Amino acid sequence: MSLRREIQKWLIGLLNDPITKILIKNSHLTKTQLETFLIDILSENIAEKKIIYEEKAKLRLLKGGVSRGAFNRTLNQARKNIIRAIYTVILLGYLGIFETPRLDPYIEIANKLHTYTETYKTILEEDFKGRENLRIMEILQKELEEGLKNLSKPRGLSGRA
Repeated sequence: MSLRREIQKWLIGLLNDPITKILIKNSHLTKTQLETFLIDILSENIAEKKIIYEEKAKLRLLKGGVSRGAFNRTLNQARKNIIRAIYTVILLGYLGIFETPRLDPYIEIANKLHTYTETYKTILEEDFKGRENLRIMEILQKELEEGLKNLSKPRGLSGRA
């Protein structure tokens, strides 16, 4: 399989994941910005070689990719949004907001996401395709989707959700 098809297949799977969709919808990144950012930071790991921006631009899911300029503009927007999100987290920490119980549900869902990811990796690495393992993953996924949808509502931070 060509590098382009391999990367695009991986991107399509990731961007169509229901949990990823919820997270993108409630993040500061557009789907296009996330796609571009992932291509920038992960394509060289998959290719195991340095990739120039003209080639990265062609890895986008659009037929024929995009121009290098469009790729770089979108990548710059993604980086700015990521930096702003990180600064928001730093600001909340500085103000002591993380020590309030209002953020506990967000921390809990982050821990569940971590457990889900680790369980999924284990199942893939050990090739566990058993019915019980798939059932557990489906239950975890549905639970995460519900939890993320509930936390995405602005009232989630009001303490009255």
